[in-house]
Amino acid sequence: MSEDKDFLYDDSEAVKFIKNFLPEEIKSKFNDDDINYIIDLIYDFYDSKGFMDGGDDKYIEVNEDELISYVVKNALSDGVGKYEADDLSFVIQGELEYCDSI
Repeated sequence: MSEDKDFLYDDSEAVKFIKNFLPEEIKSKFNDDDINYIIDLIYDFYDSKGFMDGGDDKYIEVNEDELISYVVKNALSDGVGKYEADDLSFVIQGELEYCDSI
């Protein structure tokens, strides 16, 4: 992600965007705090993979299954709860769509 996108990223706007992105049957499973927590884990994952190291703006391929596993594992170990992989996929896709929109 470029520095320009980092500057434009607004956590509260990201949460609103993701909530609007989620299908109706999933929206009730995630409150604002859940979505913020998941966003933090997404960026922790990116950082652990070296995606946040800067450098050139090359395209980065994210393994969604690996990312979902990372979120599920960390949510359990942090005592936040158990998220379903299928539901997390929508949150992750929403976050990616938000980044594409800014």
